[in-house]
Amino acid sequence: MSKILFVMSGADHWTLADGTRHPTGFWAEEAVAPYEAFTAAGHEIVVATPGGVVPTVDKASLAPEVNGGRQGADRVAAALDSMKELRRPLALEDVRLDDYAAVFYPGGHGPMEDLAVDATSGRLLVDVLRSGKPLAVVCHGPAALLAATTEDGANAFAGYRVTAFTNAEETQGGLADRAKWLLETRLVDAGLEVRTGEPWAPHVIEDRTLLTGQNPASSAPLAAELLKKLG
Repeated sequence: MSKILFVMSGADHWTLADGTRHPTGFWAEEAVAPYEAFTAAGHEIVVATPGGVVPTVDKASLAPEVNGGRQGADRVAAALDSMKELRRPLALEDVRLDDYAAVFYPGGHGPMEDLAVDATSGRLLVDVLRSGKPLAVVCHGPAALLAATTEDGANAFAGYRVTAFTNAEETQGGLADRAKWLLETRLVDAGLEVRTGEPWAPHVIEDRTLLTGQNPASSAPLAAELLKKLG
């Protein structure tokens, strides 16, 4: 059994352009679907957050309409309740990369608030890239890549092909015109090559050891691709 590190946002809000706080956190499906895939394959999950804060689930991600109905919503909520690792996260500062076979970043708008500017997470991502270990990042999780700068100030992932929650999806979700910045745009500005698929449809991109998924529907396919890399 190997360990997979889940690096998760510690934020419970996303600050919008007008200064208001949009309640958020991590998106349930993006933690539950990979967790279930990885544990079913025999891997152990360890959760880490900035400061060891217990991560907050975005309550919108527990709604029936984003889980295929009430039965799906109840199943996701029950799965979260059973994920004891969420209740005792490591502090990101205490993570030893050598302990893990792979690293996974779920999304939700939370990473837009904290991981996008978290230097500890940024250093970890640079180290993961240099280690050759598989790294999987989904939806708004790629915001964390923005903090992964090298000694010369460049982004460590510049030139990598990635996908992430798109400007079109943010617009359709109703928050694009209220955001301080948009993830797809900022990734392009940092030198990453963003490849977008149809809004809300599963879309996964692999470039070397980096795997990215576009949206919540990409979580399970992304997890499957990471498991292939782990053999």
